[in-house]
Amino acid sequence: MGDKGGVAEAEAIADRHAMVYDKKAEVLDAAETKVSDLVEGEEVPTVEEVHNLRKVADRIPFRAFLVVVVELCERYSYYGTTGPLTNYIQQPLPPGSKSGSTPKGFLGPAGALGQGQRTATALMTFLSFWCYVTPVLGAILADVKWGRFKAIVIFTYVCLIGHIILTLTSIPQALETPKGALGGLAVALVIMGLGTGGIKANVSPLVAEQYQKGMATKKVLKSGETVIVDPSLTVQKIYLYFYFCINVGSLAGISTIYSEKYVGFWLAFALPTIAFFFVPWLLHGFSKHYVKTAPRGSILLDACRVFRTSARGRWSLNPLATYRNFKTGDFWSAAKPSSFLAGGAKGESERPQWLTWDDEFVDELARALRACKVFLFMPLYWLAYNQQTNNLVSQAAAMRLNGTPNDLIQNLNPISLIIMIPIMDQIVYPTLRKFKIRFTPIRRITCGFMAASAAMVYSAVIQSRVYALSPCGDRAATWPVLIPPLDVPISPDLNVWLQAPSYLLIGLSEIFASITTLEYAYTKAPARMRSVVMAVNLFMNAIASALGFALTSVANDPYLVGNYTGIACAAFVAGLAFFFTFRRLDREEEELNQIGKGKREGFVDEKQ
Repeated sequence: MGDKGGVAEAEAIADRHAMVYDKKAEVLDAAETKVSDLVEGEEVPTVEEVHNLRKVADRIPFRAFLVVVVELCERYSYYGTTGPLTNYIQQPLPPGSKSGSTPKGFLGPAGALGQGQRTATALMTFLSFWCYVTPVLGAILADVKWGRFKAIVIFTYVCLIGHIILTLTSIPQALETPKGALGGLAVALVIMGLGTGGIKANVSPLVAEQYQKGMATKKVLKSGETVIVDPSLTVQKIYLYFYFCINVGSLAGISTIYSEKYVGFWLAFALPTIAFFFVPWLLHGFSKHYVKTAPRGSILLDACRVFRTSARGRWSLNPLATYRNFKTGDFWSAAKPSSFLAGGAKGESERPQWLTWDDEFVDELARALRACKVFLFMPLYWLAYNQQTNNLVSQAAAMRLNGTPNDLIQNLNPISLIIMIPIMDQIVYPTLRKFKIRFTPIRRITCGFMAASAAMVYSAVIQSRVYALSPCGDRAATWPVLIPPLDVPISPDLNVWLQAPSYLLIGLSEIFASITTLEYAYTKAPARMRSVVMAVNLFMNAIASALGFALTSVANDPYLVGNYTGIACAAFVAGLAFFFTFRRLDREEEELNQIGKGKREGFVDEKQ
């Protein structure tokens, strides 16, 4: 199977080279800059070379690193804020504290609003849901009206307003009126979620499109080895280090968690706000360096017209007949201008004014819809992933902390990613390629499901031990036994660092599933619709948050063992179903990646 996959891959790349090799500048997309895939001195590999030579990633351009730094600052502010939020909402003010910090000798967690675990889980779930719904709005505005870069700039200022509101409503004076502070929190979460979502939909495609090379070429290394520089591997590498910097930024949680514990929540929220001020500076200061894709105001309308044209005459009152008609191999052919003008639609021989797209756009759209089907399984993965931001934090609070803030342990997740991502990029993936083992996107995502499932199994085991050893039994978090006079909770003899494997497994699952879906959304989307397709991918997390919200009633004592077990089973079954549903796409991976990369007509109404 691996050998057949290699032959198919070689033939796909060779066919593409035969069609698109031209040293003259080509139109890659109607409003994008005209560039040549080849520079002087580069050579196109032959079919035999594609099959036999080792493939490597290209160098990442400087402008891509600029976008990565923008995301690092944005993620620093986001995770620095959300890290202390569970304690801020769930736990009451410690005895004698006005800022939420813990007094000397108090071994319990910091707190402020005292709303309990169920409310904390609900609000954190809402924030996650909102942050993954709003990318749809951000994507539409970017692809239709503003363009990705301008959209990021605008939503940056929106998010900054939310950070300022949260900081001001968490000062000691504001905490004297908990209802007012809770109201300020709610407003801040809505505004921050809007800004964060608008940025998320656009920054992921923006970073990858800073790399403009679309054709595989040969290169001789200093060692004398001839290799193939593969653009798809370069995109994979860009997203690995993009995610690496996301997790460097998320380590802000360490500084803000200690700030809440020893100073107060006002400082914990002020630090991310200050960091966020660097984002506008990076955007405006280096604006001329970025590659910017111009919006096409009718791109979504064009997509709808393509589907409507393809579906013409295929609808039926019988749903099964409609499904079969839509599944035929020539479904998209009728929408292609070449087919249309040849009499494929109503026998017309002249191009109508509304038929502005080219054949490649139809193929790109078909490919994008197939990618969106892949994303439909992801909510069950994200449901497992999201446990680390709420229920696992609460689990830690019911364990023996020994002075460690209960919300510090979750930072093992980004630390593990910072360690594992370079290992995967420099050792694991190159080794697999050297031995011609095709670790394709579908296989990687499947492994991500399995790692997430394993993390939840381990969490269920730890939770069962918490219940078994706690003086409160299966009410360990709800009814803590307190020791006067400081009301220090009695914890089971279970060290909080036993949670580490859960976070490490979730980190491994992100490398396989989360990073790969970012890469998949970018490589399978039409250039002018990348934000929209990325938003569809991100929206799966919103669905997961909605599922988590529905499970709020069991996200509490005494049901937490069942909660983790059920999520583990769901992720495992979903992973198996995902693989057997989409494994055939692995054989078409290279062919799908070549669509729209060569010489093309572009949109008629944008031609010079």
